[in-house]
Amino acid sequence: MIEAQSWTIPDEAAMRLLGAQMASEFKQGDVIYLHGNLGAGKTTFARGLLAGLGWMGEVRSPTFNLLQDYPTHPPVLHADLYRVASWEGIGVEDYLDSHLCLIEWPERMEGLLTDEEVFHLRIEFDAEDPSARQVTLTPPQSC
Repeated sequence: MIEAQSWTIPDEAAMRLLGAQMASEFKQGDVIYLHGNLGAGKTTFARGLLAGLGWMGEVRSPTFNLLQDYPTHPPVLHADLYRVASWEGIGVEDYLDSHLCLIEWPERMEGLLTDEEVFHLRIEFDAEDPSARQVTLTPPQSC
């Protein structure tokens, strides 16, 4: 069981390490909501998580292509909904059962999922302190 946690992350390497360390906590069908402003560390965390699942290739922010599928175990969908007004029509729902889904800007998914439908976590990335990031994980019962 994943519990509410918070970390102060001093740099990019530590953010990637956090993602890598958390990779084993997730499985196919889980949805991870990555909240935070631009540049807060969401994609860096995703890079670490994918590395923790064995992905050796490059991980780019899917800001322009919106969805990126990685053939890891479990398979990962990395979605960045920053440039869309809604999830409708882009295909996120096609991956929910078959992938571990990392969703940046999940507020654009309103109406797609309810708390009871899928295991999901909320991870908040706060970059107000220029020397460190505050990362807070909220488990499903509190999302």
